[in-house]
Amino acid sequence: MTRALALNVGPELGLQRYLTEIRKFPMLHKDEEYMLAKRWREHEDTGAAEKLVTSHLRLVAKMAMGYRGYGLPVAEVISEGNIGLMQAVKKFDPEKGFRLATYAMWWIRAAIQEYILHSWSLVKMGTTAAQKKLFFNLRRLKAQMSALEEGDLQPEQVAKISHVLQVPEQDVISMNRRLAAADNSLNAPLRADGEGEWQDWLVDESDNQEQELAEHQDMSNRRELLSGALKTLNERERHILIERRLKEEPTTLEELSQHYNISRERVRQIEVRAFEKLQKSMKQQIMEKRLTIG
Repeated sequence: MTRALALNVGPELGLQRYLTEIRKFPMLHKDEEYMLAKRWREHEDTGAAEKLVTSHLRLVAKMAMGYRGYGLPVAEVISEGNIGLMQAVKKFDPEKGFRLATYAMWWIRAAIQEYILHSWSLVKMGTTAAQKKLFFNLRRLKAQMSALEEGDLQPEQVAKISHVLQVPEQDVISMNRRLAAADNSLNAPLRADGEGEWQDWLVDESDNQEQELAEHQDMSNRRELLSGALKTLNERERHILIERRLKEEPTTLEELSQHYNISRERVRQIEVRAFEKLQKSMKQQIMEKRLTIG
């Protein structure tokens, strides 16, 4: 099955003509639909698949009309819905006992909504389940409350929508503002003479490659210095220093005193002395490197 199968009398003929043409395809009786689905599923009979698709084009058109408020060409929405219909026909199992229309509605709706989410504005839309639910139900709920005019919703309207859709009130406010805002091109000129574009003023706050490389090199140098300095300590000094200064959850003086069978004060003294030796060694390494470079 190809896209052309469902679009051979597609919306490119003109929306009104297309809607007239698809009415010519007869609706299928349950037994006829079952036999056609069996022929497609068991023998890949494309003729049977075509009849299944064309007999449900009116269903796609009807569902697509419900998405006219998103500013996209209805013909394109119908085309995407037709693709969802074809996917449904491919996967439809007549042995399950339900009609193709019942099964296909999910595929049609999913295809249309996915197209709208990607075409309407990738920048302004999120893709979580809650955001999709809010995006596709906000206009309907606003219409029920006669709140389709531009501007912010009233607090009681926000609270009601939040309760019905089980989403935070702030998400309702944010989504309503996103739907009301127009998309602006990053290439739009800043001045009438065409000099400069909006994108020229966008700031990339992420680290540039030079900065990342410098930080990586600095961290590598620090680790090298620390590794070299630790080698100047004896085994007990190194262990106590690591346990007390270099672990996310330092070992207590009491635990170390029991481990070495010495007093807590003695452990503290060893820790301080080891840290001083570590600092001295690292400074010495830095001086030697500078002399070498010089």
